[in-house]
Amino acid sequence: MENTNVEMEVDEPQNNVVATNVTGSVSISLHPLVILNISEHWTRLTAQVGTSVPSIGALIGKQKDRTLEIMNSFELSYTVLEDNETMIIDRDYYNSKEEQFKQVFCDLDFLGWYITGTGSDKPTFRDIDVHKQIINIAESPIFLKMDPHGGQTDLPVKVYESIIDIMNGVPKMLFVELTYTLSTEDAERIGVDHVARMSSNDAQENSLVAETLTVQFNAIKMLHSRVKMLLQYLKEVKNGDQEINNEFLREFVSLCHRLPVMESGEFYRDLYTHCNDVALIAYLGVLTKCTNEVNDYCNKFNVLYDRQVVGRKVKALFL
Repeated sequence: MENTNVEMEVDEPQNNVVATNVTGSVSISLHPLVILNISEHWTRLTAQVGTSVPSIGALIGKQKDRTLEIMNSFELSYTVLEDNETMIIDRDYYNSKEEQFKQVFCDLDFLGWYITGTGSDKPTFRDIDVHKQIINIAESPIFLKMDPHGGQTDLPVKVYESIIDIMNGVPKMLFVELTYTLSTEDAERIGVDHVARMSSNDAQENSLVAETLTVQFNAIKMLHSRVKMLLQYLKEVKNGDQEINNEFLREFVSLCHRLPVMESGEFYRDLYTHCNDVALIAYLGVLTKCTNEVNDYCNKFNVLYDRQVVGRKVKALFL
């Protein structure tokens, strides 16, 4: 969704935007789903544009006391100005995405933002400028930066919070690195484990569904080739090109008897019975839903009727 018409240069890390000897004020609990979302966002954007460009998004989760739990994320749209340095966040797009996520994840709040694809996991002056825009959305947002090009074995993710420091009498915004821990839920752990198994090596991998369909396709293909070979043999025997082998013919007849007869009345009777059972189950589900709605309507009607009766009785006492 980003406006990436202008090719952006790779940022050089700026060490003087990170405060040293300062301890973070909050603890971070990061879910692997967020990392997967960020990686997918950057990969998709890079594939569309054809070159590595920064991808920016929002972090949502829960906050309890001084602990922030980052549980999900969504992408943000931005525009690069003509100087090829300044990035402007699209607030209208953010408001629209936040409203959509609130309808599904009503208990998750905006916690901060992320950026990736800048060539480093160190913050830069450009990140400071974007962070100042994010402060207009949340008072104390956190900042996550990931380097997808990193070849190290450690997770190339850094999380920061911002502070205001006085340098030479001038207030200056700096980042403070935060420590984080990974936490998962049961459903999330299953999904992450599936992705990890599929991407455990660099070879081309297919999904489990594709593998199952491939096995079935290969089995049907082999059966088709064998049937063609048998049919060719029978044609050659009929034409006198092959000698008659009664043992083979008996096996052919036995094989044909094993195959289901699709045109028999019993097949269609079983098929219609199965279809009727499925339709009946669906119909019972609809009836149950309608009965529940009628029951709710009756309960609401009784509540209103009781109120009217009580009101009439009270009114009759004063007559």
